[in-house]
Amino acid sequence: MVATPTRADSGQAVETFGNYIGGEWRPAAGGETSENRSPANWDELIGVFASSGAEDVDAAVAAAAEAYHTWRFSSPITRANILHKAANILEGRIPEVGRELTREEGKTLKEGIGETTRAVQILRYFAGEAQQPSGEHYPSANPLTLLYTTREPLGVVGIVTPWNFPIAIPAWKIAPALAFGNTVVFKPASLTPLTAVRFVEALADAGLPPGVLNLVTGSAANVGDPLVRDARVTAISFTGSNETGAALRKAAAERGAKLQLELGGKNPAIVLGDADLDHALGHVVSGAMMSTGQKCTATSRAIIDRSIADRFTEMLAERIAGLKVGDPLEAETQIGPLIDERAAERVASEVEAAKQAGAELLVGGGRVGNGLERGAFVAPALFAEVAPDSRLGQDELFGPVLGVIPVDSMDEAMAVANQVKFGLSASIFTRDLGKALAFAREIEAGVVHVNSETPGAEPHVPFGGMKGSSSYSREQGKAAREFFTQTKTVYIDPPPA
Repeated sequence: MVATPTRADSGQAVETFGNYIGGEWRPAAGGETSENRSPANWDELIGVFASSGAEDVDAAVAAAAEAYHTWRFSSPITRANILHKAANILEGRIPEVGRELTREEGKTLKEGIGETTRAVQILRYFAGEAQQPSGEHYPSANPLTLLYTTREPLGVVGIVTPWNFPIAIPAWKIAPALAFGNTVVFKPASLTPLTAVRFVEALADAGLPPGVLNLVTGSAANVGDPLVRDARVTAISFTGSNETGAALRKAAAERGAKLQLELGGKNPAIVLGDADLDHALGHVVSGAMMSTGQKCTATSRAIIDRSIADRFTEMLAERIAGLKVGDPLEAETQIGPLIDERAAERVASEVEAAKQAGAELLVGGGRVGNGLERGAFVAPALFAEVAPDSRLGQDELFGPVLGVIPVDSMDEAMAVANQVKFGLSASIFTRDLGKALAFAREIEAGVVHVNSETPGAEPHVPFGGMKGSSSYSREQGKAAREFFTQTKTVYIDPPPA
């Protein structure tokens, strides 16, 4: 680990972290660094990180390409043992890593610890998946022919991850990539590099061979672009914005790289007139506001039967107004800051624009004072009577903003839910089994919840969206093998007698 003493504004020593390339921690080739500060308090310096460029990417890809020659033929049991050991190591560090995640990303300490725990679960799951059958035996027209398929790794994989789940998303991409014999160059979000370092440390400490996993920190332009354009990178797995995803489609298509995209969402929660309103209230608020609304699966549209719309909207307003906004490390805090000042200003501006366009703001939406002026805090916002075709009803705002859309029927609710370009997650609240089944059948979303919030995905089942929310691929579960491997068909005939 590159650890050069430096000083935070408070006078405390802060580490300087390098890239992890070829089994060694090293500074960026150009020696440049960048500071990472807490979104809850910009005076708090989290660390100083390598600000890398094309030369660093080239070194990382070269190391991964060299390591692939050996790693691809390593025993799946060996890979499983390393992932299992990494899970044990990370499990022992959950309190520390979860706290650092909260300081760096801004979600509450409970959420930071929960996400780190989830990364441990993912490592353990894919340790098991590495030991599962990897092919099939087929009958042949020739009774003497041994005909079978096997799944083989792709090669060097570029992993590009977002800041909102800085350890869970890297885990569910990197763990299967390694489990199935690929080598990896990992480019984390530049806003959350410390959590990425801690994840890589666990794998390195577990005995992962040099070059199998490489970490390069820096900007999208200086690191991400040369990584995804490198001809030695066979496949790219990316989670992030639709704009970046569109650019990646072009870059991958130009050179024939395999591509996996998980993008945005505009996720609806339908509440029908027969629903248990107290139950629905808790799930809609949690789905919309936890992690400060910064989830691609967050609830951003509450589509409510008009017979209960006024009552349920009042319940939402009271609950959201009572949410405690503050320091995410404090136990009583329910809503932390957004990821940075730019995000906070963007969300506050979106709220103001929606008001100017005629939407009725019932609660929140402005910047928060009360001693929180040095952080990226915005009060959770609730809008009533949102027009389904408005920007508030159509576009992903990625913040603690919920819009209520009253409807007159189940058919109208479904039409409104499906009339967006996204299709990631959706939920319905009802006691009517027939309507629940109709919703599951007709909703245009890759993840469907009945009587629970739109966020939430277990690691052993496929995750992904429809329409503009993905590249029609799926992550996690057994679906991960489909992306990170390719099929080889083998015919073996006996020699002539």
